[in-house]
Amino acid sequence: MAHGFLLFLLFSYIISTNIHACKQAESSSLLFFASTLSSPSLNWTSIDCCRWEGITCNKDGWVTHLLLPSKGIKGGLLPSSLANLTHITHLNLSHNSLYGSLETQFFLSLNRLEILDLSYNFLSGELPLSLQSSHIQTLDLSSNHFHGAIPSSFFQQASNLTSFNVSNNIFKGYVPSSICPHSSPFLRLLDFSYNEFSGNLPPGLGACSELQIFRAGHNNLSGLLPEDIYNATKLKEIALPLNALRGAISDKIVNITNLAILDLYFNQFSGELPFNLGKLSELKFVTLDFNNLKGALPPSLMNCTNLVELRLGSNNLEGDISMRDFSRLSQLTKLDLRYNNFTGMFPVSLYSCRSLKAIRLSGNHLEGEIQTEIISLKSLSFLSLGYNRFTNLTGAMKILMSCKSLQALMLTGSFKGEGMPSDDDMVDFDGFQSLRVLGLVDSNLTGQIPVWLSKLRNLEVLGLRLNRMTGPIPSWLGTLPRLFFISLGHNRISGEFPKQLCRLPRLLYQPIAPQVDQFEFDLPIIGGATENHIFPPYKLSFIAATIDLSNNNIIGDIPTEIGQLQLLRWLFLDSNNFSGVIPDQISNLKNLEVLDLSTNHLSGKIPLSLASLSFLKDFNVSYNNLQGPILTGTQLQSFNASAFERNPKLCGAPLPNKCGLNKGIDVANKNNKDVDTGLHQLPWFYIFTTLGFIVGFWAVCGSLIIYKTWRYEYFRFIDNLQDRLHVIITIYINTMNKRLRD
Repeated sequence: MAHGFLLFLLFSYIISTNIHACKQAESSSLLFFASTLSSPSLNWTSIDCCRWEGITCNKDGWVTHLLLPSKGIKGGLLPSSLANLTHITHLNLSHNSLYGSLETQFFLSLNRLEILDLSYNFLSGELPLSLQSSHIQTLDLSSNHFHGAIPSSFFQQASNLTSFNVSNNIFKGYVPSSICPHSSPFLRLLDFSYNEFSGNLPPGLGACSELQIFRAGHNNLSGLLPEDIYNATKLKEIALPLNALRGAISDKIVNITNLAILDLYFNQFSGELPFNLGKLSELKFVTLDFNNLKGALPPSLMNCTNLVELRLGSNNLEGDISMRDFSRLSQLTKLDLRYNNFTGMFPVSLYSCRSLKAIRLSGNHLEGEIQTEIISLKSLSFLSLGYNRFTNLTGAMKILMSCKSLQALMLTGSFKGEGMPSDDDMVDFDGFQSLRVLGLVDSNLTGQIPVWLSKLRNLEVLGLRLNRMTGPIPSWLGTLPRLFFISLGHNRISGEFPKQLCRLPRLLYQPIAPQVDQFEFDLPIIGGATENHIFPPYKLSFIAATIDLSNNNIIGDIPTEIGQLQLLRWLFLDSNNFSGVIPDQISNLKNLEVLDLSTNHLSGKIPLSLASLSFLKDFNVSYNNLQGPILTGTQLQSFNASAFERNPKLCGAPLPNKCGLNKGIDVANKNNKDVDTGLHQLPWFYIFTTLGFIVGFWAVCGSLIIYKTWRYEYFRFIDNLQDRLHVIITIYINTMNKRLRD
């Protein structure tokens, strides 16, 4: 019985193996497909192709799945190479390096395809006139280089299409929105975002009764939202950001009861928010910033208890924000109401939203003081309250330093005319241990830079410009291990440029691990209205390494040690009282993009080595005492003449005054001191040479004229020397002639 059982198992295995064995024609087709491409990780060597990586067969041995995403495959996609795979239903070649176009033949031969994913490749060309497959359900062509218009006939035979994604391509023309009533009634996802579509959104989306996700953001769309979009009642996401859509958001939006994401930021929508917006109880993400919305926040909005993000910044909304009860929004993590016309106090009800990570209320008309209850927001990492009318900065800092998770604190333009919290105010200071960004810009703050800032060991960005701060630049700034952005411009700071500032570790080398550099804030970092250009969105890695000391009373030389800051990109030392020469060591700052030394008392010449700063985009040395020619044949000639003006002794292009011959200066000297020394020594060289010639001449010729016997002996010596030379030359010529005859 045991032997019989073993024979049964062996027989079953043989039958099973034969059932799933790969068809020879399909095996050959796959090998041909592989031969047209290159892949470092593709290893198809066994006899049975059904056992190959990425291949699945049905019980009859037909290949049904070809799934090779992210395999490093390179080459042209030839439809003929897959023509024999007539039973394939799933084809996924995404995240590779395929190129070529999609032809009608491709879909004709693979007419059983249900899922086609070719996203994240380099495919190009236009789409065929028709999608020749009635079985296709998912078509993902995103992140390629397809262009042209999408033909309206493309969907005619795709009666089972449920997902269509062509985002991040170069498609133009109109967004085809009348897909559902004529061809694809089961569509659940339409993604046209990140293309070049233009014109209005045509009607037809309302007929997509199963549509759940509609995306067409980052295009050139204009006009009104089609009224029938509110009939697509199963929609969960409407994402149309960064277009030019206008008009009001209709009250009919409450018909879309499943709506969870409403993303319409950076358009031209106007009017008031729908009064009954709170009926959309499933709302989680509302992003309507950068529009022209007006009116008050509808009270019903506080019924959206599933809200995770509410972003309504940069509109014309108004009303007393403290009258709204945010306490029911227990899931809220991000609130952005910046640059509106809200009034009142800081909403106390926000302290009940224990999930809050980011709050931005900057650019409104709020007033009052920060309350201690804010400490209850244990996850708060981002707080921006700039350009309001808050008071008691010292009290606010004492409270906020206990927010252990706080990483970005922007109070720009608030607390006007108060004093910078001093060391006496912050006794036993041990807070802000997670703080990365501190912005106290444009508040007319008085006092000096306090020592308690030296304890912020994680600080990376320090903004104190546009205040009235006095005293010297503290040397301990150069010891902060992560600091790479210092903005102290437009103050009343005095003293010299501390050499210790030239030892900032973050500007000498990059000690931060790459994964830390990818850190993102919960909201985009945007400073005050005067500083939007300084703080790019989200990532600190986008911020240029900067030292800004402009418009102060700093004296002395620019330290030569500044050449150590090789990662520095922006350097502003303008409008101070710097003297001396421009140090040649600035040329070591190979990443420098902006250098402004204007309106100082600098002298000497522009160092020749500055021409090696290949990334320099903005350069200004105007209003100084520089002299000599501007170095020719360098990128310095590419800057406007205004970058060099008001230096009376400076000449050459791009200035109108040309350098004369008497102004020729050896530009190859290493530094200004060497050049000055050489110019002073040059006349004495000629003087001593001339004197030597005169003395030597009269020492010989004068003696011959004065002493007669010396003159006779001199000429006798010359005659004897001439006779001897004649004899020697005659003997030499006779000898050479004899050798030639021999």
